[in-house]
Amino acid sequence: MAFVRADGQPLAFVPGQFVQVHLERDGKALRRSYSIATYEGDPVNPSGEVEMAVSYVTGGAATALLSGLEAGEAIDASGPYGRFCLHGDDANRRYLLVATGTGVTPYRAMLPLFRRLIPERGIEVELLFGARNPDELLYGDEFARFADEVPGFRFHACFSREGRAVPRADDHLGYVQTVLPSLAPDGVHDIAYLCGNPDMVDACFALLKDAGLPIPRVRREKYISPPDPRARVVASAPEG
Repeated sequence: MAFVRADGQPLAFVPGQFVQVHLERDGKALRRSYSIATYEGDPVNPSGEVEMAVSYVTGGAATALLSGLEAGEAIDASGPYGRFCLHGDDANRRYLLVATGTGVTPYRAMLPLFRRLIPERGIEVELLFGARNPDELLYGDEFARFADEVPGFRFHACFSREGRAVPRADDHLGYVQTVLPSLAPDGVHDIAYLCGNPDMVDACFALLKDAGLPIPRVRREKYISPPDPRARVVASAPEG
């Protein structure tokens, strides 16, 4: 979904940050957090709209609000927030980006940074994105094009249930946490980002620690559903 500020001004944010949507259900104020997918120079979105990926959840409070919006309607939101961003003082040789579902959204916003940093610093970037099938591979074609255009960036599509009829290079069958070891995580030269399903984040975090990555070099953001079944919606909960 895409929005513009009511005052017409651009939203200043750092790639990797999120906004909070404010809503109400049964008289109770709620907030739901969504990572910003927008990036400067996006040919699909040249007008500067703020794009965010929203998961549809049956019975979800935010789902009910956002899915019922008509063009031109307004919502209340605040932000941007969060520290799930690239650090200017990083001195690593490689980034391992791991995501499931809408957890891949912040990595899309980082693409212009990687286009600059890969040749500038001589780094490599490996993006592992887990989905059940090709139809659920959010921004998948865009990441694949970016990998074709930018040497040093690889896109690994990991399908847990059904792969493509004609697999592409770097396609995998299985969960991201089963594919990650094949990239030989390096505790000295790698920095990892984990975003998405909490079980995936925990599993990959344990794997990376066993591979020797210090905790500060594993940056995490879990997408968690609130406990009230009437208000379930995938939301980002920054964990540091």
